[in-house]
Amino acid sequence: MVYLDASPTPFHAAANAAARLVDEGDFEIVGEHDPFPTSPGRYAVLRDGALVAWVHREGDSRHTPWRIVGAHTDSPTFQVKPRPDVVKAGWQMLGVEPYGPPIYTSWLDRDLGLAGRVLVRDPAGRGGVRAELFDDTRALLRLAQLAIHLDRGLNERGAQLNPQTHLVPLWGVGDAAASFTAYLGEQVGAAEGDLLGWDVSLRDTQPAALLGRDRDLLASARLDNLASCHAAVEALLAGAGEHTAYRPAIVLFDHEEVGSRSERGAASPLLGSILERAAGGDREDYWRALAGSMVASADMAHATHPNYAELAEPAHQVRMHGGPVLKVHRELRYASDGRGIAALRVAAEQAEVPLQVFVTRSDLPCGSTIGPITAGQLGVTTVDVGAPMLSMHSARELTGVPDQQAYAALLTAFLAPA
Repeated sequence: MVYLDASPTPFHAAANAAARLVDEGDFEIVGEHDPFPTSPGRYAVLRDGALVAWVHREGDSRHTPWRIVGAHTDSPTFQVKPRPDVVKAGWQMLGVEPYGPPIYTSWLDRDLGLAGRVLVRDPAGRGGVRAELFDDTRALLRLAQLAIHLDRGLNERGAQLNPQTHLVPLWGVGDAAASFTAYLGEQVGAAEGDLLGWDVSLRDTQPAALLGRDRDLLASARLDNLASCHAAVEALLAGAGEHTAYRPAIVLFDHEEVGSRSERGAASPLLGSILERAAGGDREDYWRALAGSMVASADMAHATHPNYAELAEPAHQVRMHGGPVLKVHRELRYASDGRGIAALRVAAEQAEVPLQVFVTRSDLPCGSTIGPITAGQLGVTTVDVGAPMLSMHSARELTGVPDQQAYAALLTAFLAPA
């Protein structure tokens, strides 16, 4: 729960994952502009909201294949616009736009804070700029719901929300605009004139909590997909010392929720370029390593909702506390095929955890993951897996504690097969 609460944006999520690898696994952070190490060790590259980490053990050759767990650090939210100061009807408001997309209604009437990255002018910084992260957990903003007296049909037809006109959060009262840049300057200790850019999101201020009669459920923001990032880090730390026929690695991409097409998304050269440099050999060695490599695309999975059970594929219902979930889609919205499925089943047997299977109904569209994109970028066998959850893309989601434990165990066995 600490990781969930401390990671309101991809920048925080990647930085916190890197810090844990350093503190608990003796990983060394490598700068992309520096020569990559060729000696055995544990290494990680941090690129803004993305992370790649790997282990180079004694005895690994330059063409030893990889076992990789991939996840993503971003989650649905609302991001602050470049010119966000708004005044309307005596209210000071903040211009935002949806990212993800979030379930709009789940964000209404919640206590919201702000978090993100600010780029500040700094002659001593790289390129004359430094990046500062901030996380303001105070209740600052509110997306206020319209009173039912002014929308009598609300309960019958549901809320009809226009993101431009209805989803503008309140954060003060007055006829003069509150200065967002002045607020940012206060957060990072810089003058307004030195703020050069920002990537700032709304964040729910309610912390993660155990839920249910037996406290065996976990309610939190950003479970999709920080629960998978956490499980990936757990797996790498647990399996880093194992000597197997594979080199273990994890990659936490950014921007999955908006298509992965960025310099740090799954559609970028990020993973391939780092793996090639980490291999330390020539292109022939790199391609030989990829030929035997495999990726587990780790992204949360839909548990069967008891109030909407008819929306689940009848022969593939997914139960909370039923264990990790293999995800299959024959039109490749998920990348799983027979070879990857077999490897995941072997890992589940090794970890002694059950493995459920999710297939969407044939008459419903299917979501996707980094799996098919990563498979297409690297040309390696990829299998999609997740942990069961409800309320995906809500401001507050729900998963099972035993499933998270089994999820990490499964990914550990995948990275370090017996």
